[in-house]
Order: sequence, then C-alpha cells, then structure tokens
Amino acid sequence: MTKSFWLLDNYLTILADRTTTDGKYDLIEGYFPPGAQTPPHRHTRYSEQLYVLEGEFTVWVGKNKVVLGAGESAFIPMGTPHVVAALSDQPARGLVVASPSAFADLIEATGTQNQNEAPDMELFNRICTEIGDEILGAPGDIP
Repeated sequence: MTKSFWLLDNYLTILADRTTTDGKYDLIEGYFPPGAQTPPHRHTRYSEQLYVLEGEFTVWVGKNKVVLGAGESAFIPMGTPHVVAALSDQPARGLVVASPSAFADLIEATGTQNQNEAPDMELFNRICTEIGDEILGAPGDIP
C-alpha cells in the first residue's frame, strides 16, 4: 500500500519501505513543482540514487552540478552534501532509492496531507537526527 505526503514543497509517495524490503531500502516517487529545491543536506547512514521519470532535475553532489533529464540518474554516496532541485518551468518527477531504509520514516513522520500545511519542524529536526540526516543550509543554498 502506497502512502503519499507533502514535505518541504514536494509530493512524495512511499512505494516500498523497511516493512516490505527487510530494511534494505526505501523506494520513493518524488514530484517537485517548478522551482522546488531541497535544502543542502547529507545522509550519514544511507546512500541515495535518483532516477528521473519526467522533467529535469538539477542535482549538486558535493561541488559537482549535473542536470538530469528523463531516463538519467545520479548516485549520492552516504555522507555527501547535496541538493536536488526542479529549476525549469516544468515539474519534475523521479524515483529515489535510499539504502538502507530510513528516508521513508522521515517522510511518513513529518509529511502532511495538505500542500499548504507546514511540517512540524521540531519533529522534522528530531527525526533527521534519529536517522542521521543533517540539514546544512536553507533551500536555495548550494553545497
């Protein structure tokens, strides 16, 4: 059963998580409206693979910037500062594999059903700490 949530301006659908993958990975479908951008962050306990389904993602992995179109992917190693953004005037949709499983826990615990409802940032920061995520700046900052 899939579960979908809004989190930091992005619509994220959990397709698989620790309960169905024996904790090995999470599979998340992400929809980024035009202009949406994650804050610079890093995952200290899991790696991330982004595969673009539609549109275009601009991804900074450390100091390297890459623009990915449909069918392209980027690997983000554990511990690497990164930003994922939909900078064109079109939305972008992609799949994320986070391995081992942890990212889906953050989405489910802090995401909202209403696009205009802000997440509980105290809870967001607490869950980030629990799963080893570190926020390194504000949306719009580059690593």
